[in-house]
Amino acid sequence: MDWQIVVTFLVLGGVIGSLTFLRAGADTILMGGLTILVITGVVEAGEAVAGFANEGLIAVAFLFVVSEGIRQTGGFAFAGQQLLGRPQSLTDAQARVMLPSAILSAFLNNTPVVAMMMPVISDWAKKMRISISHLMLPLSYAAILGGLCTLVGTSTTLVVDGLLQDHDNHPGLSMFEIAWIGVPIMIIGLIYLLVCSRWLLPERKPAITPMDDPREYTVEMTVEPGCPLIGKTIEQAGLRHLPGMYLMEIDRDDEVIAAVSSNERLAANDQLVFVGVVESVIDLQKIPGLKPATDQLFKLSGPRSERCLIEAVVSDSFRFINMSIRTAKFRANYNAAVIAVARNGQRINKKIGDIELQRGDTLLIEAHPSFIDQQRNSREFFLVSQVEDSTPPRHERAWIARTILLSMILLVAVFNVKMIVAAMVAAALMTATRCCSATEAKRSIDWGVLITIAAGLGMGRAIENSGAASTIASGFIGLANNNPLIVLAILSFITLIFTNLITAKATATLFFPITVAAAATLNVNLMPFVITLIISAAACFATPIGYQTNMMVFGPGGYKYGDYLRIGGPLTLIVWILTVLIVPLVWPFKSI
Repeated sequence: MDWQIVVTFLVLGGVIGSLTFLRAGADTILMGGLTILVITGVVEAGEAVAGFANEGLIAVAFLFVVSEGIRQTGGFAFAGQQLLGRPQSLTDAQARVMLPSAILSAFLNNTPVVAMMMPVISDWAKKMRISISHLMLPLSYAAILGGLCTLVGTSTTLVVDGLLQDHDNHPGLSMFEIAWIGVPIMIIGLIYLLVCSRWLLPERKPAITPMDDPREYTVEMTVEPGCPLIGKTIEQAGLRHLPGMYLMEIDRDDEVIAAVSSNERLAANDQLVFVGVVESVIDLQKIPGLKPATDQLFKLSGPRSERCLIEAVVSDSFRFINMSIRTAKFRANYNAAVIAVARNGQRINKKIGDIELQRGDTLLIEAHPSFIDQQRNSREFFLVSQVEDSTPPRHERAWIARTILLSMILLVAVFNVKMIVAAMVAAALMTATRCCSATEAKRSIDWGVLITIAAGLGMGRAIENSGAASTIASGFIGLANNNPLIVLAILSFITLIFTNLITAKATATLFFPITVAAAATLNVNLMPFVITLIISAAACFATPIGYQTNMMVFGPGGYKYGDYLRIGGPLTLIVWILTVLIVPLVWPFKSI
């Protein structure tokens, strides 16, 4: 055996072992393995870094920006709450979570979809009094299943498509080509989850639980003309079951409605007085058409999208003690607007501007983040801190973000525009139309994911160049006695195992040259093996470490490793059987 093959096998084994047992990031481990292969001369430096120019990888980077534009405008947040509605049973609740997740994940990268839906579903579960552990893992699995249906559903598919285009100038996959196998797997997978998850998923308390907040704020919100809630009852608007908050009264045309009925209908310019914790104040800001009632908010310099919520405690040295917020001219003196006040758990029955500030009051302030730097060492405030994820969504641009997303999908699906071109145009439009700023766009890109993909591509080139791919493929073929169907079944089975032990993208990039070598050795069409690789590498259900979305829901859902194997193991077996049965029918083995 050639020394280069030996070195490649040793490095590959070390990388797989490290990804399985060490806590280091996949990007670090794969870059380390690639560096060894470059130093030993198995792969040239130019070929090692060529993966950074892969079209699929670049498309993934731009799709992060597109998803950030959707998130920053609240394009799906409020609509998601309305769509989820009020379920009649646990199965109904899971269906309401999984179906939208699967559909969205077919047209957006599934990782940002889960990131966008997690807070929406978490709040919804609290309102409906459903254990979050019954929803978070089905959310992740549904997103993975939906991602199997189109070219853009997972970054794994985009990466393999980029590799395919680099191989013999192949035209690549069309938008819905893998739907022939992806849609049946999605449908059967969702049915399995709906039928079996109530028994296979135990009810667990999350490892990360929001503590009961003793700071109970009083906050006023105005129903703006044109708000989608106008004409709806309090119940229909979703304002009756807000977690950690309740609607105390409505001020309408100088008439105060104190005991607000669930059937009370909202009207334009209603002032709603809520009492609750800071997390629910943030949720109120995410509802389009609801704005803090203080007129000081709109006199601040700079757009709202550049501001955030800040908590600050009034100190003994505050210069406006026992003066009302309006009299103190808080906005003029601090370039900040007080939108809520908490006082030792007491309910403050006054409008925001009329509240007389006292020592120890906790103020919820909307201001530019520079307020924190200016007041951190000030004697007037204690404990000045930013509230996480509190920048108000750009609701007025939500329709623009949705239009850009839909146009990107149409360009790829109908007009056959290359994914990288459509993603670049969509990302540019998101920033140009200020759906997200350039800073937010750069921050949204997960560089660890991109480095993992690029390093995996470099290692895949080393596996191919050294002859290791041909050696592994020959082993498969020997086991299968030259039967393409058995080779495909073995390839799918081993890929499914490795994608759960290491990352999906690493598995796809490492196994691509093996896939190509297997088809070449058998002298048959490459496509059935490529489709099998895409489906098997992306179908990671049995462990939390193989796919980002599984790890994202691990803590919030309070899961244990065994939960993934219990429900994801049978789902993995279902994917394997369907892949082996369907792929050869749609992409038959043809001698070349």
